[in-house]
Amino acid sequence: MLCYIQINKYVLIRRCFMKIAVIGGGGVRSVFLAKSIAARAEELKINELVFMDNDEKKLRIYGTMAKKTSNLICPSLDFKITINAVEAVENADYVITTIRVGGDDMRVKDERTALNMGVLGQETTGAAGLSFAMRSISALADYCELIKMHAKKGCKVFNFTNPAGVVSQTLRDMGYDFTYGICDAPSGMLRSFEKLYGAEEGSAKGEIYGLNHLSYFTSIKINGKEMIDEIIDNDEAYEKTDLRYFEKDLLKSRKSVLNEYLYYFYYREKALANILNADKTRGEQIAEINRHMTAELEKVDIENDFETALGIFEHWYGERENNYMASETGIKRKDPWKFDIFGKDDGGYAGVALKFIEIAISGKTDSMILCVPNNGAIEGLLDSDVVEITCDIDKNGAVPHRFGKVDEQNLELIRRVKNYERLASEAIRTKSREKAIEALTLHPLVNSYSIAKELTDKYIEYNKEYTGEWK
Repeated sequence: MLCYIQINKYVLIRRCFMKIAVIGGGGVRSVFLAKSIAARAEELKINELVFMDNDEKKLRIYGTMAKKTSNLICPSLDFKITINAVEAVENADYVITTIRVGGDDMRVKDERTALNMGVLGQETTGAAGLSFAMRSISALADYCELIKMHAKKGCKVFNFTNPAGVVSQTLRDMGYDFTYGICDAPSGMLRSFEKLYGAEEGSAKGEIYGLNHLSYFTSIKINGKEMIDEIIDNDEAYEKTDLRYFEKDLLKSRKSVLNEYLYYFYYREKALANILNADKTRGEQIAEINRHMTAELEKVDIENDFETALGIFEHWYGERENNYMASETGIKRKDPWKFDIFGKDDGGYAGVALKFIEIAISGKTDSMILCVPNNGAIEGLLDSDVVEITCDIDKNGAVPHRFGKVDEQNLELIRRVKNYERLASEAIRTKSREKAIEALTLHPLVNSYSIAKELTDKYIEYNKEYTGEWK
């Protein structure tokens, strides 16, 4: 953030400017990002926002919708869209990366390839994550190099590209220590508990440890009062929050509130059966929804008929939200989904990034949940292991809370998946078929050398266009 003194004949004015760049600004969630950032732009002294994407059609549609949204909320915010990555990151203070190399069709292929072998293919916790990471890392590393050359000194990168665990680990292993993995699942769960108890947004604080999409809340305080036992016992929580995916006895045995993605590990056979019996996988649902939405929006003059564009977006994105984890669990969300540009913003993953920025510029220390190196926070893991954990944030960065010795059963699952992530990182960095096979063999949702070997060969073969030859 650049600060300077402007002097005129009447007054001395101190002005601070901040630029944020979004790599992947043509994604369907760009409207949410724009809303979140624009709503807090004046408060956080953000004066420039650039959305970049190399998919010109999607940028023209979803980038334009994001720009219109931003202009309605904060007309003074200088919002640009571009296909030029250097222009996007030039003099940026913060960069958010949210890319999907290969698009929705490759996600479908990743997940179906695993499912056809009887293995959960979910792209963040399942075997398909390895294939997605194969395609993502090279592109993200190129962007990180551009950021090193063209962004402001000290620029920080918030990565939302999935699978966030493997991606965050690999980027750190490659030396990009200015990158932080972010995910809105933990903060979203805390917000759901605030709503459950009628508490103000931001009043819930959580102590959480584990990995991305594999983490455990050991404490949840609302307005300073410890509520975790009350939440675990509350039958209503299993109806109105994402605890709906679990049984109360499981949470009591784990003495924790579970990240919703732990459903795939604790109910593996149910998740697999539900997906195989469903008409479509999650990836196929999203691909179909996005295809319909994009086709309809292409016919609209977004600049001059934004209301029609918003109506189309709300309809199709509502379908996407209401079917979240429905194929895997057999449970659909009941609340109707609405998008109100001027309504109170719940933040999403932009909210996680903005929370970091808010704390950093305040000059104070506060806590939030991020993916950062362990550095002794959890006994039994390496210092270099990237974990999802409550951190203290200040202007210098993030320091994870020390949990020390944690529940042995929870740690056993964490270590197994972390071992997979370490090997996946090495495999991707060195293009090693052997290490990729080791990684998938160890993965709890694969757990088979023969399947891992065949799956690895399939992923390497059809990703050659993106990754080149492996050895």
